[in-house]
Amino acid sequence: MAKSQKSSLSLTRARFRSGAKPVDITINGNQMQAMVKEFSTGSLGWFLNAKTTIDVDGQLVPVQIGLNLTIVGSKDLPPDESAPAAAPAAAPAPANGGAADTPAAPEF
Repeated sequence: MAKSQKSSLSLTRARFRSGAKPVDITINGNQMQAMVKEFSTGSLGWFLNAKTTIDVDGQLVPVQIGLNLTIVGSKDLPPDESAPAAAPAAAPAPANGGAADTPAAPEF
């Protein structure tokens, strides 16, 4: 699928926060709700994390659901005028002065 040009959104972050509602999702007959989310990337949308079962040739198998619904172009929306700018968080220095012993957990 070819990448199309980004369309400009008339939506604002404040309007999304005040007006977005959970989205009903049905998977294999199970009704669930994707909750409103502001992703760490700056994008706006909805997120669902759940578990269910799916029939595979008569056997129910457990599955994990990870679903993101992201508003195309929302990452590029300007920050709210009334919201204070977030200061960048500084990573704490390792106690031993060298590299951290464990890597940071990946963001999903």
